[in-house]
Amino acid sequence: MAMPLRQSIKVATYLAEQKLRRRDKFPLIVELEPLFACNLKCEGCGKIQHPAGVLKQRMPVAQAVGAVLESGAPMVSIAGGEPLMHPQIDEIVRQLVARRKYVFLCTNAMLLRKKMDKFQPSPYFAFAVHIDGLRERHDESVAKEGVFDEAVAAIKEAKRRGFRVTTNSTFFNTDTPQTVIEVLNYLNDDLKVDEMMISPAYAYEKAPDQEHFLGVEQTRELFRKAFAGGNRRRWRLNHSPLFLDFLEGRVDFPCTAWAIPNYSLFGWQRPCYLMSDGYVPTYRELVEETDWDRYGRGKDPRCANCMAHCGYEPTAVLATMGSLKESLRAMRETVSGNRE
Repeated sequence: MAMPLRQSIKVATYLAEQKLRRRDKFPLIVELEPLFACNLKCEGCGKIQHPAGVLKQRMPVAQAVGAVLESGAPMVSIAGGEPLMHPQIDEIVRQLVARRKYVFLCTNAMLLRKKMDKFQPSPYFAFAVHIDGLRERHDESVAKEGVFDEAVAAIKEAKRRGFRVTTNSTFFNTDTPQTVIEVLNYLNDDLKVDEMMISPAYAYEKAPDQEHFLGVEQTRELFRKAFAGGNRRRWRLNHSPLFLDFLEGRVDFPCTAWAIPNYSLFGWQRPCYLMSDGYVPTYRELVEETDWDRYGRGKDPRCANCMAHCGYEPTAVLATMGSLKESLRAMRETVSGNRE
């Protein structure tokens, strides 16, 4: 686990405060989508399926920042669409960082080198670049040649300027343990990104490609084999040890989608960013008026093959905080990651 020590301490303090206040449901990180428009058509994304009028909309800065502050979450993942297409994305980031929120700006990196001057390096800020494989595999997944090379060039330039750079890689049933190993080795050893997030692809209803998503057993077998031989310990993965155990099938967890809520142009999405059962204007309404017992594997058939981090990473984090053994294990991996 390569989360910076300062960030780990802030998250742990936040979790302790929620426990003292006896709050059952609270956000760890907000998925903020200030627009749905994008400059690519990735096979696993359904955001650009919205009508043209919706794709032209841009969330005002005050609305975006206000939603995060309302939730109280210590971390924010800004996605979309492509957030660098938002004309005031730098101001959204600036205001959130000024409030000491940890901000991850998710991007396909096509505009990153052009927009980089708008941002300042900060321990509270990171670019999160989407990389789904090496050159051929990545360009195929985004349906455009040259995207991988541009993303790599942007990562190198961002690192040169002192920015934290993380990556997010989604894996499909067309991947093998070897393709997983190859891309994570490249990101970890060659590009030397600060942290890497991995995600098994989930067939949510708006995704244009419904044929290449992973089932639960496929996911477990894929990551169990990819993690073998010490890879899991060596890679700077931005996940709790228990979530990695979950991906391998060593443990199983219920979904806690309320801990990584999605806020978009439509409001707070119920129950998560992968499923759309309506929207509400406030996080409080999302938490208090959603029947969370309806969702999760074994409850809602749409959740049958989901092992996405938005539902299960927070469960793993909460389980870690509730166990001295697991807390010490996570602390050891955090300290080890920060020494490398």
